[in-house]
Amino acid sequence: MIPHSRPTIDETDILAVSSILKSGNIAQGDMVENFERELAGYIGVKGGVAASSGTAALHLALIALDINGKDAVALPSYVCTAVLNAVNYVGASPLLIDIHPDTFNMDVEDLKRKLTPRVKAVIVPHAFGLAADLEEIIALGIPVIEDCAQSIGAAYKNKMAGSFGSISIFSFYATKVITTGEGGMVVSNSEELLRKIRDLRDYDNKESYITRYNYKMTDFQASLGLSQLKRLNTFIEIRRSIAQKYHNEFKNICSLPVNHSKDSKHIYYRYTVKLRCDVESFLKLSKEKGINCERPVFKPLHRYLNLSGFPNTEHVWEKAVSLPIYPALTEKSMNTIIGFVKNTVAGL
Repeated sequence: MIPHSRPTIDETDILAVSSILKSGNIAQGDMVENFERELAGYIGVKGGVAASSGTAALHLALIALDINGKDAVALPSYVCTAVLNAVNYVGASPLLIDIHPDTFNMDVEDLKRKLTPRVKAVIVPHAFGLAADLEEIIALGIPVIEDCAQSIGAAYKNKMAGSFGSISIFSFYATKVITTGEGGMVVSNSEELLRKIRDLRDYDNKESYITRYNYKMTDFQASLGLSQLKRLNTFIEIRRSIAQKYHNEFKNICSLPVNHSKDSKHIYYRYTVKLRCDVESFLKLSKEKGINCERPVFKPLHRYLNLSGFPNTEHVWEKAVSLPIYPALTEKSMNTIIGFVKNTVAGL
C-alpha cells in the first residue's frame, strides 16, 4: 500500500531523539525552549509556546483572546473537526463560513455577509498548504488566528504564513509537514498573549489558582522538531517538485490546485484535485490498487451540524480527492499513482 501520508525520518532525527532519551531529561525543558525560539525565528515573530497538540495550541489561543460563551468564532466549514472542537472547548458559538471553490480557503465575501457583533475571532486555516488571502480579513478589525497546521513554510506577500494574525497555531502531528509525533505551537508578536498562554499550558507550582491545563511538550519531541525544522525548506522543495510533476500529468484530466494570488506560495501539504468522475468509485478503486487516496476533509462541519447554505463547500467535498505527496514518496510510487489516476479517470 502506498500510504496517503508518511513522515520523513532519517538518522539525524533518530540521533537527536536518542541523545535526549539517554540524557534522562525527557520532560519539558531546554529543548522545548530551543524549539520555541527556532520556530518563532523561522516564522518571523517574537515568540512561541509549544503545546501537546495543534488542538491544544488552538484552545490556548482562544482562551488567551478571552473568547467565551458570549462570543462567536468564525471558521470555515471545510476543515477538520479539531478546529470546531477547540471553539466548543471555550463555549463559544461557531459561525461557519463557505470556502472559495478553487483555493479551498475561506470565502472572504461570505465571511463579510455573515459577520455579527458577537464574532470576536476569526480562525483562518491556510488550506492544504496554500496561504489564505489575509489582507481583507485582517482589515475587518477582528482578531485573526492563523491556523498553520498544514502550512508551515507557506508565504503571503513575501512573509511567512503565521506572522500576520494576532496569534498563529501549528501542528506537528505524525503526518504534518514536520513532525514531533504529537505536538503543536502557538506563536505571536504579543508578549502579553504569549505570557498568558505559557501560564495556562502548565497547572503546577502556581501562586494563584485558575483553571490551567497539562498541555506541555516533551524535550524528546522538541528534539525531533528541531531536527525536522532544519530540513523544512528541503521538504518543501521536494513537495513542490512532486506537485509540478503531477501538474504536468493531470492538467488535462483533473481540476488542479489553484492559486489565484501571486501573493501566496503553496507548499503542497496536500495535493488536492477535483475529479471529473465519481469520487467514491475512485477512492474504492485506489485502495484496491494499493494507493491510499482520501477526501481532503472527511466531512464538512456544516454536515455534522445539519446546516445548509454552503454550496462551494458541498461542491468541493463531492469532487475533491487528495493524492499521496510527501518527501519520502519514491519515483516508482509516483509513477504508479500517475498511471492509476490517468487510467481511472478515463475509465470512470
